[in-house]
Amino acid sequence: MPVEFLGIAATHNGSETSPRSGAAFDKEYTLKLARAHEDHGWDRVLFAYGSGSPDPAPAAAYIASRLDKLRILLAHRPNVSYPTFAAKTFATLDQISDGRLTVHFITGGSDHEQGREGDTLTKDERYSRTREYIEIVKRIWTSHEPFDHEGEHYRFHDFVSDVFPVQQPRPDVSFGGSSAAAYAAGGAEADIYALWGEPLEKTAEQIEAVKAAARAAGRTTPPRIQVAFRPIIAPTEELAWEKAHRTVDAIKARKEKGEPAVVRHHRRGDPENTGSQRLISIARSGERYDRALWTPTAAATGGAGNSNALVGTPETVARALLDYYDLGVDIISARGYDLLGDAIDFGRHVIPLVREEVAKRDAERAARGPGTLVEAG
Repeated sequence: MPVEFLGIAATHNGSETSPRSGAAFDKEYTLKLARAHEDHGWDRVLFAYGSGSPDPAPAAAYIASRLDKLRILLAHRPNVSYPTFAAKTFATLDQISDGRLTVHFITGGSDHEQGREGDTLTKDERYSRTREYIEIVKRIWTSHEPFDHEGEHYRFHDFVSDVFPVQQPRPDVSFGGSSAAAYAAGGAEADIYALWGEPLEKTAEQIEAVKAAARAAGRTTPPRIQVAFRPIIAPTEELAWEKAHRTVDAIKARKEKGEPAVVRHHRRGDPENTGSQRLISIARSGERYDRALWTPTAAATGGAGNSNALVGTPETVARALLDYYDLGVDIISARGYDLLGDAIDFGRHVIPLVREEVAKRDAERAARGPGTLVEAG
């Protein structure tokens, strides 16, 4: 199966290791970073969402209107708009991008972060709302006749949109989370299920949980699986590990200063969301797993978001990614700490290695023919 690479579409040059040098929405940098991804083999970029961050939808439209191939993953929280409005926004963006849009629905794992924009629902209520929201958006994308909706969270009558996506029957829906409620909602509704990078054994367990949830929802085809990492690469193993330790030192230094980019993800104390709790637990159990997974970056941020690293030469990191591919992961999400430089380096030195090996394996599989059993090595 083909493999895809997802990068980050940041609107400024700041990261956990260094403060931004300009405004929160730096138009020139946003385009420069996106173009670097398009020019170096990446398939799509994520426009993330934060309560106080620039609105990702118009930023994505800005990029889509200026680049020809790069696809867009737009993060969206259901609490910020009504689904009738959101579905039209997404369809319009799919038109602007000539059919290059995927939407990533975020339920929200922190009561405090959700509350910043007036969302007071409990976690279970948020998952229920997200599932209903996705169902409505999908129907709006594909219905050319007016319809009514009377649900637990949304009610409207005689609605039909006049703008539809380029993609038929609709754009893909992406979803993530590591709790039972997340598996149930995403297993039922998602075309792509997004996970944060964990050790291979734990990732395999999560993939099976997603598949089981999809079967429970009556699906015969489970979601595709996406896994996210923070690669730290260098020409030699020694240089890569030196770079990794410098990275953690920089994260800790910014956190000790109380800089918002590092500490704003969570309030004091342990995070509320299951995904971050899992990352912290894994970090407490050990620093290194499998070929190249390294947890101190996650520990330094308190398990905030995509934060486990893959450390090594491009060849080592490529082999590590192929281990996840062998589990059934066909979308690799990656971003470094020097957003622009690392996107270029990863695109030049890692993506070609992974694509070459995946093509080789696919060719060997095709040559064996369907139904051929191969003993594991």
